[in-house]
Amino acid sequence: MTETRNCQNCKQPFVIEPDDFAFYEKIKVPPPSWCPECRMVRRMDWRNERTLYKRGCNAPGHNEEVISVFSPDKPFTVYDQKYWWSDQWDTLATGKNYDFSKPFFSQLKGLFESTPLLTVFNGNAVNSDYANHTRDSKNSYLISAGIQNENVLYANRTAQNKDSVDLYLTDKMEGCYEDVNCGTSYRLFFSFGCEDCRDSWFLYDCRNCSNCFGCVGLRNKSYYIFNQPHTKEGYKEALRGFDLGSHRSIEDIRKRHRDLVRMFPKKFMYSFKVVGVVGDIVGETKNCRYCFDLLRAEDSKFIVWGGFNLKDAFDGYGMGGNAELLYEVVDVGLQGSNAKFSVVAWGCHDVQYSYNCHGSFNLFACVGLRNKQYCILNKQYTKEEYEKLVPKIIEHMNTMPYVDKQGRVYKYGEFFPPELSPFAYNETIAQEYFPLTKEQALAKGYCWKDPETKQYTITKKPEDLPDHIKDVDDSILKETIGCAHAVSSPSAGSGQIGKPICNHQCTTAFKLIPQELQFYRRMNLPLPRLCPNCRHYERLKQRNPLKLWHRKCTCAGAKSENGVYQNTIAHFHKSDPCPNKFETSYAPNRPEVVYCEQCYNAEVV
Repeated sequence: MTETRNCQNCKQPFVIEPDDFAFYEKIKVPPPSWCPECRMVRRMDWRNERTLYKRGCNAPGHNEEVISVFSPDKPFTVYDQKYWWSDQWDTLATGKNYDFSKPFFSQLKGLFESTPLLTVFNGNAVNSDYANHTRDSKNSYLISAGIQNENVLYANRTAQNKDSVDLYLTDKMEGCYEDVNCGTSYRLFFSFGCEDCRDSWFLYDCRNCSNCFGCVGLRNKSYYIFNQPHTKEGYKEALRGFDLGSHRSIEDIRKRHRDLVRMFPKKFMYSFKVVGVVGDIVGETKNCRYCFDLLRAEDSKFIVWGGFNLKDAFDGYGMGGNAELLYEVVDVGLQGSNAKFSVVAWGCHDVQYSYNCHGSFNLFACVGLRNKQYCILNKQYTKEEYEKLVPKIIEHMNTMPYVDKQGRVYKYGEFFPPELSPFAYNETIAQEYFPLTKEQALAKGYCWKDPETKQYTITKKPEDLPDHIKDVDDSILKETIGCAHAVSSPSAGSGQIGKPICNHQCTTAFKLIPQELQFYRRMNLPLPRLCPNCRHYERLKQRNPLKLWHRKCTCAGAKSENGVYQNTIAHFHKSDPCPNKFETSYAPNRPEVVYCEQCYNAEVV
């Protein structure tokens, strides 16, 4: 039966449905005491994707500086990639006996602070030191949450991309730039929600298009400019009129394209090849609800960014990769199964409350183990000892629960408390998707890290950069370029750093790397005026939030309710308003024309 409970965190009611209870029973966990959104934010607070620091390596005999997700002021032992993955140290050396006189999470915190950690979560990387939460990266820089990327710069949530820059939520892209939620495309620039497109610029919601420019909602088209057909020769001639190497020209085109996008209806959910799905940005998926950015999954719920042959999973971020039976996890899967309340567990089976463990089985409350089994708090047990002790620990977690500074109670079945996170709230993706001020974060029991004082001097203001890429010489690589969000701040003097005008964790200045400059020249693209962080947040702004609202279709018969869009064909409801309702990530107060799948298909497909 359906049951309504009040969230222990936000105090608001949330619903647990019969299928939810069936899943909890299947994996032998109690129902949650936090609502889905609070659980999502709590998990995200354990995921630092893009905040990197330089700090010393603590491996024996190593004193070199390394790149790490853990700031130097954190009380952790950090090993560089090569040493951590080696057999030169004993992963069980920090093992502890379980103490039934102390709460479980207090003991796990002690283990966490004494066990060596990886600098970044970067498996099988080649010349990609600035990659994090990635696998199989080659010659890539400042990429995160990705797999099998080569020669990719400044990208997040990407898979199997090559020779591309400034991407978010993409797969199988080559020679592409500034794309969001796109896949299987070649030489696609400044586009959103496109698949199987090539040699095109400024596209929105297009499929199988080539040589198109500034278009919206096209299918199987070539040689279109702002949704108007051209001959092949006419297209090439018109394209020469757009000076694509000029920053001013690009900004003018971007504005014109945004105006065109506003005129067209949006499908209530971005999806393809789905059955029984509720969420947004979902593909090749079956029976998944309240899921976002999910590809190839089934029978799952409350997931953000995952899939890739995922089954029977609830409550996760970055989960999947031929995995099943996962619950309340972050970056868990890759041939794994039956993992609960864990962070970074690759190729693991039957693990609970563990962090950064790999190729292991039957772990409970472990940190940094590889190829181990039957371990508790990093101490080795026999199979019989393990199976006898784990139920006692679970009972102890319920009789002596951990209580955080907010008074929230953590019995067995709860994810890690936020105050145990190794990261400050504003270092994690929680700040990207659920932004808070410092005061708000602290009031909610999260940690906060004030920005470090910048020691550099801007040598090139963004407004002094050459407008056209053809006028840029190699001396630009020596310049410290001010981010337009900081240098243009009212608090900044001439060419000085002011308080950024954005809430994008602006770095205030940036440098170009040679690989990046070569790409801009090869693709005839102007130099960016924003730092990588601000560019990332500008891409994030193009997507809808990780929330759903109940709405009805805004097709009023012959046109949209607000009169912005005139239908091109008669719909199934004829002159009457469309009766269809749905869950959508478009909030009711937003201006877009939002159509159900039937009305959308009639107009676009």
